[in-house]
Amino acid sequence: MTDVAMAAVAGPAESLGKRIVDIGLALGLLVFLAPLMIVTALAVKATSPGPILFRQQRAGLHGQTFRILKFRTMTVTEDGDTIRQATRGDQRVTPVGALLRRASIDELPQLINVLRGEMSLVGPRPHALAHDRYYGALISDYAARYRTKPGLTGLAQVMGARGETQTTEDMRRRIEFDNRYIDEWRLFGDLKILVLTAVLVPFQKAY
Repeated sequence: MTDVAMAAVAGPAESLGKRIVDIGLALGLLVFLAPLMIVTALAVKATSPGPILFRQQRAGLHGQTFRILKFRTMTVTEDGDTIRQATRGDQRVTPVGALLRRASIDELPQLINVLRGEMSLVGPRPHALAHDRYYGALISDYAARYRTKPGLTGLAQVMGARGETQTTEDMRRRIEFDNRYIDEWRLFGDLKILVLTAVLVPFQKAY
C-alpha cells in the first residue's frame, strides 16, 4: 500500500515486552469478555441482515495490509476506493450498532487481530485504506504512523481525538498524537493508556 520502509519504534527487548503484554492481556480479555461477545454476536445477527463480523482492509506495520475485525454496526460492509465515515445520525448505523459504537464494544474482535500479531493493544488506530490515501496526500507526516503496529486503542483516543474527522485539521491532530506516542513510547505508557481507555472512552462521543 505504501513504499514507506521505516523501522519499528521499539528495540528487540522492548518489542518482545510489548508483545508479551499484548498476548497475555488479549487472551485474558477474550476469556473475561466471552459472554459479552457472545451476546453481542447474537444481537447483531438477530436485529439486521448481514454478517456478524465486519472485515475491512487496513494498513499495519510498514504499511502492510491486514483485515481488521469488528462487530458489524452498519447496514453496509464497504471496503473499496470510496468509503464514507460514519457520522452522527448516520442512517446506515443499526440501532444495535449505535449502542455498540457508543461503548466501543464493536472493537472487541480486534483482540483476535492482536493475537495474530497484526495489531497491538495500544498504538495508532488504523484507518480504511481509502482514508489513508486521502489524508496521506494532505498530511506530510501521516505515513510516520506505520513505524509501529496499529492499536485497539491509542494516545489519540484517550485524548479525545477519536471518531469522525470532519476536517483535515481533525485528522492532523490525531496524527500528531499518533506520532507523539511512537516517539515517546514506554511500556508503562501503554498500561496507562489501557486504564484511561477503560475509564474515559465509553463516555466520549463515538462519532
